Amino acid sequence: MLPRRHRDRNGRGKAAIRRTSSVKVNGVPFRSIFLDEDGWSVRIVDQTALPHEFLVSRLTDVAAAARAIMEMKVRGAPLIGATAAYGLALALRADPGDASLARARVLLDSTRPTAVNLRWALDRVSAQVSHLPESERASEAYRAAAAIADEDVERNRQIGEHGLGLIRDLASRKPGDAVEILTHCNAGWLATVDWGTATAPIYLAHDAGVSVHVWVDETRPRNQGASLTAWELAEHGVPHTVVVDNAGGHLMQRGQVDVCIVGTDRTTAAGHVANKVGTYLKALAARDNHIPFYVAAPSSSIDWGLTGWREIPIEERPGAEVARVRGRTDHGRIETVTVIPPGSQVANPAFDVTPAELVTGIITERGIATASREALARLFPEKATPRGTEGSA
Repeated sequence: MLPRRHRDRNGRGKAAIRRTSSVKVNGVPFRSIFLDEDGWSVRIVDQTALPHEFLVSRLTDVAAAARAIMEMKVRGAPLIGATAAYGLALALRADPGDASLARARVLLDSTRPTAVNLRWALDRVSAQVSHLPESERASEAYRAAAAIADEDVERNRQIGEHGLGLIRDLASRKPGDAVEILTHCNAGWLATVDWGTATAPIYLAHDAGVSVHVWVDETRPRNQGASLTAWELAEHGVPHTVVVDNAGGHLMQRGQVDVCIVGTDRTTAAGHVANKVGTYLKALAARDNHIPFYVAAPSSSIDWGLTGWREIPIEERPGAEVARVRGRTDHGRIETVTVIPPGSQVANPAFDVTPAELVTGIITERGIATASREALARLFPEKATPRGTEGSA
C-alpha cells in the first residue's frame, strides 16, 4: 500500500502497480508513472502539489494526459515522452481508428514545444501501431509505452553508472570531504520514470557510501529545484542545501562547488544544450571558475537531426508563473500570493541554450562524450546525421 500520507486525488490509498523502482518516497520505492491496478488507466505523481502534498492522480483518457503535460503535473523531457506514449494508448483504447490516432498525436504534440522526447515517443508508438489491425492497436500501444518507460529507467541507471565514476574520481582528490555538486531545476526521478538524469550519479554515489552534498538552485519561476529536487533528495536521504539561483556563481568563486551536473530537454547533435532557463548562466560561471560542467542526457533527449541551436523552439510559459508564488503559510495553509506590482508586464521563457563550448561533457547511457558532433556520433553511430542535412547554427 502507499504510505499513509500518499493519497490519490480521490483520497484512496490504493496499492500502486509499480515495476521495480530504486528511488524511495517515505521509504517506499516509487516510479513517477505506472499503470493502475485496473491494468489500463495511468497513475502519475502530481508535481504541482509538491513539496507540500504527495498526490497520485489517475489519467483515464488522452485529454487528461495532455492536460497533465501542459499544466506540468508531469514535467521533465523523459517523463513527458512516457506520458505522451501512454496518452496514445488511452486514446486507442477508446477509439483505435486512424482518425483517433491522428487527433491524439496532434493534441499531445501541441502541449510542450521544447522537449524532444515528446515527438520521439509519439513517433515511436505511432510507428508500432499504425500498420496493425484496429483490434490490436491499443494493446500494442500499451506495450510500447511500457517499453519506453522501462528503457528510460535503464538509460538513467546507466547514466548514473557513468557519472558515478566522475564523482568517485572527485572524491579521491578530497578524502574525508564531501563532493560538492551544484544542479539546476529538477532532473531527478520526478522528471524521468526513475533514477533521474543529473541525479542518477548522485543517488548511486550516495547509496555506495560516497560522501556527497548537493547545492540545489531554487530555479525560479516555478521553483522546481526548491520544490522538487530538494524534496526527492530529502526523501532519499541525500545531504543538500537550497540556494537562490544567483548564489551559484558566488559558491563557485569561493571553491564550494566541485562539479555542476544538469539535465536537458533537448540537446543538438553538436552538443548544444537546451535546459531550464538559468542553465546558461551556471555554465558561464563554471567556465570562469574552471569547474567542470556536465550534462546528463539520455539519447532520447538528443535531437539527432539538429546541429545548430537557434532552431530549438523556446517555450514561453504564462506570466502568472513569475507573478505568483505558491507556498505554505505559518498557519499551515497552502496559498498562492502575487509578488509583482499591478500592471507590470511579465516575460517567461522556460528554457535557454548553453553552447557546446561551455559543456565539459555529456553523460549518456553509453558513456561520456565531449560536447561535439564527432564525439556523440562515436557513441551513437546509428543516430549520426551526415553533414549538410541538419539545421544551421
